[in-house]
Amino acid sequence: MPITTGTAADLGGLVEALRLRSIEVDDSSRRLWEYSYDASNYRVSPAAVAFPRTVEEVREVVRACADTGVPVVARGGGTSMAGNAVGEGVVLDLSRWMTTTDEVDAETQTVWVDAGVVLGELRNAVEQVSGGKSTFAPDPSSLSRATIGGSIGNDACGNHSVAYGRMTQHVLEVELVTADGAHLRAGRGTIRAVDPSDVTSVQRAAQLETDLRQLARDNLATIRQELQTIPRQVSGYHLGELLPENGFHLARALAGSEGTCAVLVRARVALVPRPRTTALLCLGYEDTVESARDVMSILATSPTAIEGLDSSIVEIMRHRRGADSVDSLPRGNAYLMVEFSADTIAVAAAECERLLEVLRRDGRVLDHTIVTAPQERAKLWRVREDGAGLSSRRVDGVQTWPGWEDSAVAPERLADYLAALLTLVSEHGYTAFTYGHFGAGCVHMRLDFDLRSQAGRATFEQFTQRAAALVVAHGGSLSGEHGDGRARSQLLDIMYSPEVIDLFGEFKRLWDPQGTLNPGIIVDPVSFSADLALHGLPEADHPRGAGSSGQLGGKIVEVGSELPVRGELSAAAFAGSSHACIGVGRCRATSGGFMCPSYRATKDEKDSTRGRARVLQELTRTQGSNLGGWSTPQVREALDLCLSCKACSSDCPTGVDIAEAKSQLIDEHYRGRLRPFTHYTIGWLPRWLPLLTQIAPLANVGARVPLARRLGERLGISSRRRLPAFVPARVRRRHLREADFNDHAEVLVFADSFTRAFRPEVIPAAARVLEETGASVGCTPEACCGLTWISTGQRDGARRRLRRLVERFDDGTDRPIVVLEPSCAATIRDEAPKLVGGEAAQRVAARVRSFATAVDEALARGWRPSATPPQRAVLQVHCHEHAVFGSEAQRRVLATWGVADVTTSSSCCGVAGNFGFEAEHFDTSMQVAAHSIAPALSSAAEAPVLTDGFSCAMQVSQIDALRGSSHLASMLDPAPSPDAEASPATQRPRPTAEGPDREH
Repeated sequence: MPITTGTAADLGGLVEALRLRSIEVDDSSRRLWEYSYDASNYRVSPAAVAFPRTVEEVREVVRACADTGVPVVARGGGTSMAGNAVGEGVVLDLSRWMTTTDEVDAETQTVWVDAGVVLGELRNAVEQVSGGKSTFAPDPSSLSRATIGGSIGNDACGNHSVAYGRMTQHVLEVELVTADGAHLRAGRGTIRAVDPSDVTSVQRAAQLETDLRQLARDNLATIRQELQTIPRQVSGYHLGELLPENGFHLARALAGSEGTCAVLVRARVALVPRPRTTALLCLGYEDTVESARDVMSILATSPTAIEGLDSSIVEIMRHRRGADSVDSLPRGNAYLMVEFSADTIAVAAAECERLLEVLRRDGRVLDHTIVTAPQERAKLWRVREDGAGLSSRRVDGVQTWPGWEDSAVAPERLADYLAALLTLVSEHGYTAFTYGHFGAGCVHMRLDFDLRSQAGRATFEQFTQRAAALVVAHGGSLSGEHGDGRARSQLLDIMYSPEVIDLFGEFKRLWDPQGTLNPGIIVDPVSFSADLALHGLPEADHPRGAGSSGQLGGKIVEVGSELPVRGELSAAAFAGSSHACIGVGRCRATSGGFMCPSYRATKDEKDSTRGRARVLQELTRTQGSNLGGWSTPQVREALDLCLSCKACSSDCPTGVDIAEAKSQLIDEHYRGRLRPFTHYTIGWLPRWLPLLTQIAPLANVGARVPLARRLGERLGISSRRRLPAFVPARVRRRHLREADFNDHAEVLVFADSFTRAFRPEVIPAAARVLEETGASVGCTPEACCGLTWISTGQRDGARRRLRRLVERFDDGTDRPIVVLEPSCAATIRDEAPKLVGGEAAQRVAARVRSFATAVDEALARGWRPSATPPQRAVLQVHCHEHAVFGSEAQRRVLATWGVADVTTSSSCCGVAGNFGFEAEHFDTSMQVAAHSIAPALSSAAEAPVLTDGFSCAMQVSQIDALRGSSHLASMLDPAPSPDAEASPATQRPRPTAEGPDREH
């Protein structure tokens, strides 16, 4: 049916008409809250969000918006730091469905991709199909979630732009939809209709080519004199690409246009040879300016990367991720990371040494390290790549913001520019985190702006105006790769002459006569101080430097703290650390790290940590203290698929902990009310386990009866989930006797409720392994950490159990407490200090080790297991252990033990405690499993499986009923008892010749 034209006010009719054409459009309040932000300082609520699946659907949305005068904002990963991806009207999210990568053309080394393809996924696909010989070069720090369309729109670059340049240099052709719905293909020397029979598009292409050629001919001198003067001149439009000497390259002219001229739907991009190996030279300096003075000498040696960062980011990394995350860096207060590529690592390392000889003559380098091991290189690159997120909050909790994060000058002027810029920062009373692509003269900077108070915003405006004049005085660009967006478009007239500003306006009008595409950006700009996300919030509620604290009735509630009062008012604190979210979007990464498993399953923004945090932020903004909490539909929709895996608490660069927010919300909502059945069954399971193990045969039979399973499904427990088998009490007692614990031991073993009930054979195995390390082993008193109470939002119950645990464990010693279930270890370490508080809880938490961590420490002291290692293994790290203890201990243990081939599952298994057992979440649980653990099992079908977490073991048995898994203690057991019975829940077939059976 035809879409009825009307005014912009008739949004309801527009949305309904699009839905009638089966186009996915969402104008719910929750969805609008999610898309009111990107990674910038700005907040603009759209009218609706559309998720087109095809180019034709894009055309229909754009035409409908043109008919009604509604603006259109194209959006990829939503990681813009300049406010390019927020706006009124309809937001077109191309990242959800338009994600096809065509076959690589091996002859031309090019590939066509949809605009929604993530850069990292494209790179992985290219490297896989080429056997590692080719890659896609641009690698901004948002590589794991930024899309092709967004990166072309911003003209992104990345760490290796010294060698490969900007996105402009890699774009050969683009397919686009114009503001009036024409479907065109633009490249070098031409623009044409994709479909020659589409008369409207053919005519539109012809007119555009005529007009754009005339625009270039009429302004040759102006374009040549003011544009493309430095490597990182990204501000404004790239009209230099229209010059005859550049071949009238319309695809490259549209790079950096930020969706203001057309909606880019596909692109043909060039590939480059992948370096065979690289070496990383890390240089330490007295300060950032001193490091910049060596850039030109380094550039002369043709490295592939020159990245700078200051010590403040390193300190944040050390504080957040531990000292070993930065232990490869040299001594210094500022650093340059210089990379060389070569055919062999020896040649690359020799290039590092030759550069050192040159730099020693200048005498500015304080210290250096040369890093050749791939894992160490990756660890150091993560310090640089996480800079934007890590630097969003100082160690003392003060929030920092973008706004002047992306200026650029010619590399030879970088040191002088930095010196002047840092002086300007100091004059305004700010402190700065400074990092960037120093080899290209691009400076990233986060500053502790006060954007909440009127006085603070006035200072922000004054600083920004002066900073713009400063970079222009140094021959630089306001934007070096993020685009102008809302942050810098208003300042373009400081950088360019009136003639160039007029040219920009004419260029946009030729493409978008009505100005409906991303209005207010580059041309006819909105003020850079308008639409600030913090503007309008009560100043007292958000004092500068309070980080993500909130204020309730004059009482400050810190992130992670328990509420001092109960009732609806206290629900304002449920947002917790969600206020720390700045939109970096690491939670939208589809590989690398555990966060966020539900987003990986659904690819829906609402199921990302960022989407959830934005909903919580917006709810506190719009409803103040009158919050509905968990009863609010938007909140329940946003948090329903949160697995409470806690990965966001460690993987999110800003430390957002949605699991804790969800727990507090549920706790608040159900206080004094009847809870769901699963809260009393799974949530109270440790309470029922002693009884159930006494009647284990009857309980196990009952769990398999179809009628009972159907009843359980109606009550919330999935009938499709394989349930664990309870170990009979006599067998459990025999395993406990077998452990033969020493009352005066040096190491204590905590056998949690789940291990006792389902895997008691692990207890004596763990004791034998720890004794083999040279320690005497004892047993802690029986206790419960309250984990299942926390995950089901029963925090008072969890607090009581943790308090009893602390009282029993705080024995006046500092003996390590080795917890066999990693989720319990993580709970005691992380939750006891928060829920119980006090020095005793801190002391007990500090003593807690996961079993893998304890073994890793013993290996570091020189102990080696006597058990024979298998040749290969599959490893699933429990998500809570990853969040609290890190995920490297198991890998190091297996490597040191001698396991040659380890297939690692890189994400949550999908069970995550009660989540995977709940009927409404079973399908999502299995979708999460399909992302990582299922492929890992399939790729190593005969290998033993290591699952210290009981939830992980249950998922393995769900995926393959004939395949069991082992706890690390059972695999390392030096003398397994010949008559020990393996737990029915995790037993597995006899091993192949690849390795011995360590189960018993």
